[in-house]
Amino acid sequence: MQSLSLKLEEQFVQESERVKSVDLHPTEPWILASLYSGTVCIWNHQTKKMEKSFKLTDSPVRSAKFIESKHWVVAGADDKFIRVYNYDTMEKIVEFEAHDDYIRSVAVHPTLPYLLSASDDKVVKLWDWEKGWICSQIFEGHSHYVMQVAFNPKDTNTFATASLDGTIKIWNIGSPVPSFTLEGHSKGVNCVGYFVCGDKTSLLSGSDDYTAKVWDYQTKSCVQTLEGHVNNVTAVCVHPELPIIITASEDETIRIWHAATYRLENTLNYNLERVWGIGYTKGSHQVVFGCDKGTIMVKINYS
Repeated sequence: MQSLSLKLEEQFVQESERVKSVDLHPTEPWILASLYSGTVCIWNHQTKKMEKSFKLTDSPVRSAKFIESKHWVVAGADDKFIRVYNYDTMEKIVEFEAHDDYIRSVAVHPTLPYLLSASDDKVVKLWDWEKGWICSQIFEGHSHYVMQVAFNPKDTNTFATASLDGTIKIWNIGSPVPSFTLEGHSKGVNCVGYFVCGDKTSLLSGSDDYTAKVWDYQTKSCVQTLEGHVNNVTAVCVHPELPIIITASEDETIRIWHAATYRLENTLNYNLERVWGIGYTKGSHQVVFGCDKGTIMVKINYS
């Protein structure tokens, strides 16, 4: 299998304070960026202008997502609160104290009215917004901070978590204990994502051991270790429209790997210092990165 011929086109660059997470709107030309300063911004990558800005808190907002079906933005912050705003009217829908410590990650269920949140309090919680945002389930099992949570796109009743205890755990909605645990990283795990190719489901993780790993979901084993970063791996993704794995790191680089051969295809450095988040959406070849010094979006084409 020959290497991919990737063409990367910078489409949007915006300097700002440190960006902790980014998301791409599925239909509007919008980038959601949550900042260490406590602000959440929506940038229009076509007009290059800011559409909206919400000052949520004085604490870092480590994770924010669009909930397109409701026209909402949901955000989790270090002040332990989840906040939801209508992005059309700027109206605050709800805010509530969700955890006993920093909120690291939120994930939106693709079809049901569910939000997952992960925290330094070592637990993951499931919230149901059609039932007044009640906490309908608590998932316990990690022994350190839970850094990221991600729904399985093939089986949305299951999800994965990454923790500084060095493990990735797989869970079922409806069961408070993990289905299984993946071990292999020598340090804490910062990020996790699913990667679906045909009928095969794999997992991708990134760690403070400077590596990313690909895991076979069926055999529960590590099939590949992606080595090359020289600092903590902070974000990972397998692009839903492109045959690539993307890893981002505190070493200030973004690496693009072939999703089938695991060969390193590109190493990118946009001089925005450490990279903290990757955003993408189905149906688009655009990928957005959140960094210490701002946000950049690139369009990736391949032949």
